[in-house]
Amino acid sequence: MEPVSPRQSDIVALARTRGRVGVDELADHFGVTPQTIRKDLNELCDQGLLHRYHGGAAVASGVANFAYEARRQLATDAKRAIGMKAASLIPDNSSILINIGTTTEQVAMALRGKQGLMVITNNINVVNILQGFDAIEVIVAGGVVRHADGGVVGEAAVDFIRQFRVDYAIVGTSAIDPDGSLLDYDYREVKVAKAIIESARQSLLVADSMKYARTAPVRIGHISALDCFVTDQLPPAPLAEICREHGVRIERPDAA
Repeated sequence: MEPVSPRQSDIVALARTRGRVGVDELADHFGVTPQTIRKDLNELCDQGLLHRYHGGAAVASGVANFAYEARRQLATDAKRAIGMKAASLIPDNSSILINIGTTTEQVAMALRGKQGLMVITNNINVVNILQGFDAIEVIVAGGVVRHADGGVVGEAAVDFIRQFRVDYAIVGTSAIDPDGSLLDYDYREVKVAKAIIESARQSLLVADSMKYARTAPVRIGHISALDCFVTDQLPPAPLAEICREHGVRIERPDAA
């Protein structure tokens, strides 16, 4: 099965959040023609990801898991490079909070050579990545496991994370607005992400450049609240200026 395009992956994520999506609302949401959306929906239905109905489409069985796997296929080299760069900024003997996301998982992969880390996460995939590395203590938040991506969400997870005060937070996001807003699809995950940022002395955002062109309905916060932004390409000028004004350091894998 071919990986979906970034827009099609976002359509699937919206359908998962809302249950169903309409052609006109998607056209407005993405700023494209209804004909373009119909083509996207037809392709997604052909792949068994959505079920078509008149005027839109609905979630098909097993869509959520594939949507997350599809996102893993997008910008893989960029995410791997971002993960290695972010991990290089974390010293040994640090405490870290890591949230759900395909890019944060790449950070976890790159942390496996570190010594004396304590990693607290609501990401079951991160637990699996770090399990067995004796130099890293792994603590997993309790709560409801979201089958779509292995994220642990809900009030229990938020309360658990708020017990900690760690050195670093590693945070991913689904989209970055030009005004610096960090956005996601699931309000439950957003509440956990906010708690992670608030529980860290320093926060690192890890996101590839595809996030500049995306949008999502729920606001995590503003990039100005973070200390560092690790990305593969410099952000658009307005966003770069916001980072400069608020002292948010931009780090790139290919930068000296």
